[in-house]
Amino acid sequence: MLNKVPEVTLWFWVIKILCTTVGESFADYINTTLGVGLVNTSVLFTAALVAVLTVQFRTRQYVPFVYWLTVVVVSVTGTLYTDILTDSRGVPLKVSSGIFAALLVVVFGIWYARERTLSIHSIVTVPREAFYWLTVLVTFALGTATGDWTLELTGWGPGTSVLLPATLIAIIAVCWRFGAQAVLSFWLAYILTRPLGANIGDYLALPSSEKGLGLGPAGTSLIFLTAILATVAYLTISKADVIQVDEPGTTGGKQAPVGGRTRERQMLGVFLATAIATGALLFHQSQQPHTSALGEGEGPSTPVTQLSPTEATRNLPPADVTDLKTITRDALTKVTAGDQKGATSRASDLETAWDDKEGTLKPLNATAWTFLDKQVDGVLTAIRQSRPDPQAETVATTALLTSLN
Repeated sequence: MLNKVPEVTLWFWVIKILCTTVGESFADYINTTLGVGLVNTSVLFTAALVAVLTVQFRTRQYVPFVYWLTVVVVSVTGTLYTDILTDSRGVPLKVSSGIFAALLVVVFGIWYARERTLSIHSIVTVPREAFYWLTVLVTFALGTATGDWTLELTGWGPGTSVLLPATLIAIIAVCWRFGAQAVLSFWLAYILTRPLGANIGDYLALPSSEKGLGLGPAGTSLIFLTAILATVAYLTISKADVIQVDEPGTTGGKQAPVGGRTRERQMLGVFLATAIATGALLFHQSQQPHTSALGEGEGPSTPVTQLSPTEATRNLPPADVTDLKTITRDALTKVTAGDQKGATSRASDLETAWDDKEGTLKPLNATAWTFLDKQVDGVLTAIRQSRPDPQAETVATTALLTSLN
């Protein structure tokens, strides 16, 4: 086969970020705005992923429209898999980040052991293409987990949160120009484009009350989808990103003229220093008083405004409140009866129902939604402990039930 991926040019990175952004906003639109739900949305996009990968694998060369459609769907699917672990299974973001990082190392190790190259200039066989798309899927899941973990630790708003991945990508680009190993540089930047694109999407979609521009998920998706289609049309006509000559021995991007093993080691030192500095920044920020941007902050945080039951349910549809109250009451009953398995099951039902109703409830009363969201998190955390404390479960569940009453 001819090479199945595009050349790594500026167009590559522009459209990659566009795809990441539209993937994030489009998933939010289907999941919350349309009320499809997290699990159903995941099933839907998994089926779509199988379909587009089938088409992509049957092509014999790089086709811009097919390739970038696959990237969009992989972007959404990888994000949803991380969200399922976090929202439906209660896996902490630091744990899921570690899981996906380890999985990525395993995939890279097997890929290199079999093919002796990780170059995207060498995607000319079916096995290499399979490794490539598996790696892309894992990088999106890892980028989602680490990006959300950063927001959880820092409490940064959508605008501020864009700066960290953008700065790190800029450092990687400079190091690459001065001789950093190209495969490593490529995949590090590839991972970081996911939180960058997602944060841009959040900044555009979130209302001004949450420090966004208020375009909404649908508006953001439309803007970026239009930009993607225009860019893909240009690339299809111009062929500006087609690799002209297969280079199975090259790295994952055109290496800058400055190089050599010594320079690679020096730039690797810069990468390590940057990683240490980033870790120190995140640790320092996590120790400052803040409210997590995800509603589940670690470390010191400012308290959520306390509301009376009347204030907590004001303007919320009675039917929705009744549904949540029924699930919460069932969970409390099972906790009281010592049925931990049943309580855990109802906690998952509560989480699913709450996520499904977010698009409806949050616009009606953002303050009440934030207050109840914190209490729902408290119930989920208490019930999902490795060694649950019945008293803590009862306190958290009763508090939520009182607010809903």
